[in-house]
Amino acid sequence: MIAVLIVIRDIQYFYQFLREQGGVSSLVITHRGGIGKAKEIQESMGCQVLIQEQEAYLLPGLDLVTFHQELTINPYCYVIWTPGHSPGSSCLYYTGAGGVLFSGRHLLPSKQGELLPLRTPKTFHWPRQIRSLQSLLERFTPETLQFICPGANTGFLRGKGVIDQAYQHLSASLGEV
Repeated sequence: MIAVLIVIRDIQYFYQFLREQGGVSSLVITHRGGIGKAKEIQESMGCQVLIQEQEAYLLPGLDLVTFHQELTINPYCYVIWTPGHSPGSSCLYYTGAGGVLFSGRHLLPSKQGELLPLRTPKTFHWPRQIRSLQSLLERFTPETLQFICPGANTGFLRGKGVIDQAYQHLSASLGEV
């Protein structure tokens, strides 16, 4: 089961809802900007926190599971290191539904709804981010990557919530940079 945590006003209500659904066993941190509530979530849900090793130092005192290149969560789900947005940026991949990539802030929809890598003044290393995209293209195929679920700018998807035909969009995004 995959649960995606979102920011909501009544977090205690949300924790209760998650417990009623069977709980949360793992919280995947996809980039350093997403660590703010990690301690609270771990304490409330009793879950392990998964984070790429280069960003683990940002969470002292937490019980962490770190990884270098890749971490298998179960036979259907794993985390892939995709540096660029931050040194330890990573994506979560789920093999079901034709392949779903939770891209964090690594890949986001533009105002036109097109998939693009995010380049801001805070981007850690732009050439590494582009190499990470190329690596994702080499790793997947149109059959193994049907959907991308970005971690921000989802309003630009105009209600869809996901980017379908993800492999084709990922390939096109490299042509845009």
